[in-house]
Amino acid sequence: MSIDPNHPFGPDARAMIIDDHPLFCDALRLTLRAVTGIDNISAFERLDPALTAVQDGPVPDVIVLDLNLPDVTGLDGLIRLHRSVPQVPLVVVSSMADHRIICAAIRAGASGFVPKHSQRDTFRTAFQTVAAGQTYLPDDIDMTEGADVPVTDREDALARLGQLTRQQGTILQLICEGKLNKQIAYDLSIAETTVKAHVTAIMRKLGVQSRTQAVLIAQEASYSSLLQKTS
Repeated sequence: MSIDPNHPFGPDARAMIIDDHPLFCDALRLTLRAVTGIDNISAFERLDPALTAVQDGPVPDVIVLDLNLPDVTGLDGLIRLHRSVPQVPLVVVSSMADHRIICAAIRAGASGFVPKHSQRDTFRTAFQTVAAGQTYLPDDIDMTEGADVPVTDREDALARLGQLTRQQGTILQLICEGKLNKQIAYDLSIAETTVKAHVTAIMRKLGVQSRTQAVLIAQEASYSSLLQKTS
């Protein structure tokens, strides 16, 4: 099925912008309307009220997110938002356009990354790409080149943890509490074999060989606090 370039998300689509700079937010709203045809656009200056809005519904078809907000900095907001509505494509629009930050954002769940200084045609291409279910990156970014170089240890940990599903995140938190697979299975009312499969997937996504290493990554990212804010 082909995508209408004038309405890549559909004629009745909803969008959300999360950015604390009023002038840029207004400009982005106009740009979004021009390149996607979306008229129903909500805007928030902080992450927490935006999270409340998406949790209470209706859920937007696309979310545009700045990385630096008054109540969150870096990948924390992206992680929380992606965990809250994993089905919604998130496009990061930020002046923080360092190669490592872009790669970390994509690894943490962003569907696209557009530097704030980009031209309108770039925004058009980005949203059409994301609407097609693909990932948009600036032309000069190669995810295989230097993508394993973290911005900081915590940002790297956050990027890895962003790959976990909600269920895997819950299981990792229980692992951090020292619970064994049998106890986790009981707490979550699932089979112990299911827990084992999740633990294997968690370690693969985090790139670790043991539960202890997984716990250390979670501690580096203050994962317990992150989950509490998201729930």
